Amino acid sequence: MRNRRRHNSSPVERLRTAIDCLPVATREAMLAGVLASERVIVGAYVDGTGGVCPMLAAHRAGARTDFLSFARSWDRFARAARGPRPASEREVRILVRHLRASLAQDSGLELDVAIAEHRALLSRRRLARRLLPKEADPQGEIVARRLNNPRERVRQMLSPGRMNTISGTTHAGEVFSR
Repeated sequence: MRNRRRHNSSPVERLRTAIDCLPVATREAMLAGVLASERVIVGAYVDGTGGVCPMLAAHRAGARTDFLSFARSWDRFARAARGPRPASEREVRILVRHLRASLAQDSGLELDVAIAEHRALLSRRRLARRLLPKEADPQGEIVARRLNNPRERVRQMLSPGRMNTISGTTHAGEVFSR
């Protein structure tokens, strides 16, 4: 038998995780798009009769994000088997509740804001390095020497006893170098 990885999380939990990973703007646009659209579908991006998936609804509402894991978790949650079908009222209601809960729970920390703050910090550090006085850099030749003496190195090479090469144990007795 093959060893298969077991999923401990339910499809609802995976859907919520995918929703939480979406950017805030995408979650807001998805919520607006799902509430505004008449037909939300499962199993495809769009169908021929005007139905849209939640990612396309978010895209049409202004969020230009492609997030494949959300689409997969949405289809797994809704058990999309063969082609597009309209999402049930229950499925749409659960999606809307998760979107609202995720937006309400949001801490306000966005990854793009954190990246911008990090880049600003790096540029300030680079500017500060350029403006350092020339005296901060040592001038002249830097002399380096060894800190341990040769006698210490010889003493480290000697062992306090005879080494049994098979078992690796040391026996009391003569001093041999390793």
